[in-house]
Amino acid sequence: MGYHVDSEVGRLRQVIVHRPGTELKRLTPANRHELLFDDVVWVHRAQEEHDLFAGRLREAGVEVLYLTDLLAEVLREPQARDHLLSVAFDEREHGRAAGDALRAMAESMTTEEQADLLVGGITTREVLDRIEAPHSVTFHVRQLDDFVLTPLPNHLFTRDTSCWVYDGVAVNAMRKAARERESVTYEAIYRWHPRFATVGFHHWAGGPVDGRATVEGGDVLVLGDGAVLVGMSERTTPQGVERLAARLFAAGSATRVVALAMPRARAFMHLDTVMTMVDVRTFITYAGLEPLPSYTITPGDGPDDLRIVDHAPDRMAATIAEAVGGPVRLLTAEQDLHSAAREQWDDGCNALAVAPGVVITYDRTTTSNTYLRDNGIEVLTTPGSELGRGRGGPRCLSCPTVRDGA
Repeated sequence: MGYHVDSEVGRLRQVIVHRPGTELKRLTPANRHELLFDDVVWVHRAQEEHDLFAGRLREAGVEVLYLTDLLAEVLREPQARDHLLSVAFDEREHGRAAGDALRAMAESMTTEEQADLLVGGITTREVLDRIEAPHSVTFHVRQLDDFVLTPLPNHLFTRDTSCWVYDGVAVNAMRKAARERESVTYEAIYRWHPRFATVGFHHWAGGPVDGRATVEGGDVLVLGDGAVLVGMSERTTPQGVERLAARLFAAGSATRVVALAMPRARAFMHLDTVMTMVDVRTFITYAGLEPLPSYTITPGDGPDDLRIVDHAPDRMAATIAEAVGGPVRLLTAEQDLHSAAREQWDDGCNALAVAPGVVITYDRTTTSNTYLRDNGIEVLTTPGSELGRGRGGPRCLSCPTVRDGA
């Protein structure tokens, strides 16, 4: 199979999702902010909601791949297993004695158990249920319920860490420390999993650590015909946008990147929290989204040169229209300030297109859903009262790996 994502709204063929598991059971009122959640999650209900979401995808003809299945499968590959466990139990994090002991403990597990460990984390108490306490100061200073390996609850939002742009994938360096190890998971899957290892595709990002050059998939919209829209948010930096653009241009996979300078605020965490595509040249946007400064990036005269044109905020829509080759339609439901803010917080603008003019949204965003229907968009709803507690909607929950052009 050739992996490619040629638009935001063309027929969706395949996605990677992550069903909630042990990692979400680790959330507490005390650690939720550190782990980037606004609330603790009722995991059983979140799993039910996720199953319904996956069912919606299958009903639309989409092949659904589960991240933990891919991870367990790639752990059967010796190189992948060595890489993943070496990063998880690095002596710089755990100390030499504890690192070796923890690595040996993990090696004794089945691949399914290893996958759950790498995503769900493990506490001191749980380690001691399996092995004797390592002779290590690093280990001994931990309390029984301290995390020895921190869980990765944000793996739920598969879009951010891995995003496909035309004929390549960006395994992104994540902005927040709580998400850094997520990149290692995808790096191993794309490098060693038999499903991907034998297929040629480009790699647009430099891996888990790239300094300040961070890009997250929630900020990246594939407009089609060689154009890409990127939000420079609290998670995606200008340095990351320039690097992404340069690599896309060097491969001939894209010809134009439009970057939007977004407010640095939790409510504007990613571009797709305030704007997503729902049909050809059609976007749903948050009522509180003011016109933003934009920058058109195109290839320069030399192989490493970029040509950059600045645009005033009132040119935002026109700049996007130039990128997509025609007039754009911005659908913004009319609401009072308070209603609009609540709807956006509930991911009303985070629609996932499964075909042109057909989207999946959360059922609780009734105003946005009604407005989309009134404007000719077919809306398939799915429950999200628990899934949305980490501030992510259906687009965030999915990493498309195969999507047609629009």
